[in-house]
Amino acid sequence: MDCGACSYRQPDPLRSTVEVLITALPFVSLWVLLAVAVLNGHWWALLLTVPAAGFLVRLFVLQHDCGHGALFGQRRVNDWTGRVIGIFTLTPYDYWRRTHAVHHATTGNLDKRGIGDVDTLTVREYRALSSWGRLGYRLYRHPVVMFGLGPAWLFICQYRLPLGLMRAGIEPWTSTIVTTIGAAIPVGLLMWLMGPVAFLAVQLPITLMAATAGVWLFYIQHQFEETHWSEGRSWDFQNAALHGSSHYDLPLPLRWITGNIGIHHVHHLAAKVPFYRLPEVLRDYPELRDTGRITFLESLRCVRFVLWDERTKRLVSFRQARLSMIS
Repeated sequence: MDCGACSYRQPDPLRSTVEVLITALPFVSLWVLLAVAVLNGHWWALLLTVPAAGFLVRLFVLQHDCGHGALFGQRRVNDWTGRVIGIFTLTPYDYWRRTHAVHHATTGNLDKRGIGDVDTLTVREYRALSSWGRLGYRLYRHPVVMFGLGPAWLFICQYRLPLGLMRAGIEPWTSTIVTTIGAAIPVGLLMWLMGPVAFLAVQLPITLMAATAGVWLFYIQHQFEETHWSEGRSWDFQNAALHGSSHYDLPLPLRWITGNIGIHHVHHLAAKVPFYRLPEVLRDYPELRDTGRITFLESLRCVRFVLWDERTKRLVSFRQARLSMIS
């Protein structure tokens, strides 16, 4: 299937506008309801931070589609929609768009790791590290760091500077600075109106939950046992897209809230297909349904796959790497 040249890439501007509205309005409504409840002492309402975080994740998926030029037909509409959403997601749109384009162009290429990826070492590279180097990689890969400290650092701190593109011109700097200022103004105003404790009680859990969910989704899209990595001239874009990206087959409600981002192998093959048309591709090309398919329960065990074994051509755990060295 040559998805890059097919009709699925055509967005429906009305549908895209509706998708933005049915995501942004519930998020804002939940946030306001939470703020009013907390200010009136109804702390039980903080349970609503969970669906609010879900809608924030969906906003990020919409921003992601804008970055690929997939949500609307005009680049300017995509870009300004993505920039506005970036204030809510704390993600500088233009900077992120450039790093994410590098990720798409180099996914599964062992020779071009580093930008927009989860850092992944080969077994040989890990064995060549010093004791301190191995400890550092183990800490980086520990679930508490990867899905706890890491997401908070990424969205709250790291995205305040254009790391990786520090010398790539003014655009990444403008993107990070303007997004930070754009978020700081309403944050400062709301903290003044609500008080810092009430504001943080509402915003912090939403941000942290959404950040963790976002990092988890990105992780599982490429960090699964039978993913694909290759190097040099053996790397092929289509092969890397289809076999280096997963089909994260989630329950229907989670598919909706994550904007079908689990159909990631198709997305990598044809990034300009709007998120709401990805299920159409699976419907019309059923052979893609089982390609890289991972269920939610199966995805939980993927956390232990941390090293690429060049001998078996799959991700392995630290224990498996140690046992292979002994054998």
